[in-house]
Amino acid sequence: MGFHYTLGGERYGFDDLKALMAAASPLRSGDELAGLAASSDAQRIAARHALAEVPLDLFVRTELIPYEADDVTRLIVDTHDSAAFAPFASMTVGDLRNWLLSHEADTAALAAAAPGFTPEMAAAVSKIMRNQDLMSAAQKMRVITRFRNTIGLEGCLTSRLQPNHPTDDLKGIAASTLDGLLYGMGDAVIGINPATDSVANGLALLDMLDHARRRYEIPTQTCVLTHVTNTLEIMNRGGAVDLVFQSIAGTQKANEGFGVTLAILKEAHEAALSLRRGTVGDNVMYFETGQGAALSAEAHHGLDQQTVETRAYAVARAFRPLLVNTVVGFIGPEYLYDGKQIIRAGLEDHFCAKLLGVPMGCDVCYTNHAEADQDDMDTLMVLLGTAGITFLIGVPGADDIMLNYQSLSFHDILTLRSMLNLRPAPEFAAWLERMGLYDAQLGGMRELAPHQTRLGQLIG
Repeated sequence: MGFHYTLGGERYGFDDLKALMAAASPLRSGDELAGLAASSDAQRIAARHALAEVPLDLFVRTELIPYEADDVTRLIVDTHDSAAFAPFASMTVGDLRNWLLSHEADTAALAAAAPGFTPEMAAAVSKIMRNQDLMSAAQKMRVITRFRNTIGLEGCLTSRLQPNHPTDDLKGIAASTLDGLLYGMGDAVIGINPATDSVANGLALLDMLDHARRRYEIPTQTCVLTHVTNTLEIMNRGGAVDLVFQSIAGTQKANEGFGVTLAILKEAHEAALSLRRGTVGDNVMYFETGQGAALSAEAHHGLDQQTVETRAYAVARAFRPLLVNTVVGFIGPEYLYDGKQIIRAGLEDHFCAKLLGVPMGCDVCYTNHAEADQDDMDTLMVLLGTAGITFLIGVPGADDIMLNYQSLSFHDILTLRSMLNLRPAPEFAAWLERMGLYDAQLGGMRELAPHQTRLGQLIG
């Protein structure tokens, strides 16, 4: 089945839906690397016009990766909610864009519709939307999750406190954790990427984090971002596992490259639920994604990188996660070359995930060899904050000295909360106030030295 569109007197043809989706994507280095990008701006615009006319039900009837060859395709097809999709069955991709930007598409309507949308529909409509459109629609989408606090509420911006250390030194991690808490960080999760990814090290790190959480009665969750099979063994040994972490992608082959299957994720989800460690909810999974992961594993099946990324959100959705985040610029300039491409990808990932009912956050970041800088990250941070991002990741000084990349600092996220009048998760905000760090009436952190706060006094 081919698609055609005439633009400026020239007729452009696209062999199939997969080729049309790729050509309609904004320019990015990963699609050029894969030989999938449009050959010209004119072809890209023609593809977007043609894509806008595609009926949404074609995505229900068309498997971009065959059902029998890919378990992510089978998950998408088998879990599609036809009743939720019914009001949209006669729409085109362009009609869906218009509806998403209308007053009719309010928070309740978007939540009801989410189970009816497939990842490919979300990717398609995002490709014909401007950045402003992606922000305007996403701002209306609320995905609320709970474990020891409530994440995703309107007017709230939560944060992951990321106290990584190049040698997993417990004192160094503890110092960074205290630093983050004094800035009001850590309500989404206090999460460590271990330098040594082993069961023994994971147990030690989790024990330290859990001890601090219990000692200071912090209403949050902790996580060591080790491989899911390590986390399963840590749970078997009685480790203090709040959240199960795993990097995921949008194809079976790409997930196998991460050493994971849907069956393993199901086993880990059930094991974490059985621990009953949550106090206000039972969302126990934490997933990480990023455009380019499938291409880097040669597991993209000819799909453009944004479409295959969006399919990862179907995997996440199936396990009711507390948190999902895109590490938007972490995979490198081979996939997102510069600040402009990173900014666009971050807005796409946030919009598509939220449209599918996934609680999306972002590591606003770049690697040191990318054509990007901290000004680009400031821009994306403010855009995502305006668009209603669920959480952002902060590291000491915006420089992760273990993973060797640039992210946001604790004070960046604190500044964003102040600029946009956003609050931490309510349970965490109440704890900050008890610690003398936060003034709910002023809606922000107190400007006090650490020793003047109850937390500082307790630690001192």
